[in-house]
Amino acid sequence: MTTKLSPAAPDASSQTTITAEIGAAHTAAAGHRGVLLDFAPYRSSLLRHPTKDLRHADPDGVELVAPVFGQGEVDPLEADLTIQRDGEPIGERMVVTGRVLDGDGRPVRRQLVEIWQANAAGRYVHKRDQHPAPIDPAFTGVGRCLTDDDGSYRFVTIKPGPYPWRNHRNAWRPAHIHFSLFGTDFTQRLVTQMYFPGDPLFALDPIYQAIPDQGDRDRLVATYDHDLSEHEWLLGYRWDIVLTGSHATWREDDQDA
Repeated sequence: MTTKLSPAAPDASSQTTITAEIGAAHTAAAGHRGVLLDFAPYRSSLLRHPTKDLRHADPDGVELVAPVFGQGEVDPLEADLTIQRDGEPIGERMVVTGRVLDGDGRPVRRQLVEIWQANAAGRYVHKRDQHPAPIDPAFTGVGRCLTDDDGSYRFVTIKPGPYPWRNHRNAWRPAHIHFSLFGTDFTQRLVTQMYFPGDPLFALDPIYQAIPDQGDRDRLVATYDHDLSEHEWLLGYRWDIVLTGSHATWREDDQDA
């Protein structure tokens, strides 16, 4: 959601200009793996990405003052975003499931997975979101769950809509769901985004394109799985999250390799 609430673009660059900048940046970064933090087409990132070395925190010290999270605090019903309020949310009902794995393919069990997203009209439930699209009173757009013994997570929700943002003139973000994984303590948080196959906005989006390698970008896109779909009820998407290794899912705070 933070991407949508970014400050206005410093200029009114056209999509043609942004697309040309994306192409030039990819050419200059040929062979690079990971996210390009200083990525000029993503205008508001210029003041947001780190420019100095990160300060290393003592994990034990952080734990002394960090919030305490217990597995018993997560209700299984929190993974169903279609039943959180009175009435049925509007939009394409779907299930999103997958596994959280380490770099050796082993399941990551009892992992807290949180999601947040826009509604089917492309609007978040947030006072700073002024996109002139309707707020769905039956949809909060937030949910969480724990992975099971197989490292699997599962959410029932509504497919989010694309929405405009102020990076440049006529800028639109592809439909996506934000994911957060907390690891085993609060110094290990991973934040990333999951996209949907076939989105026509992929090539135009400077956030998605801040990852120059096509294979790395593809790993952020879920796969439609008809076996997950339920008759006359919902569509199914599958998306695995790999935490480490050469096939790790890229996250929003990845550093240049």
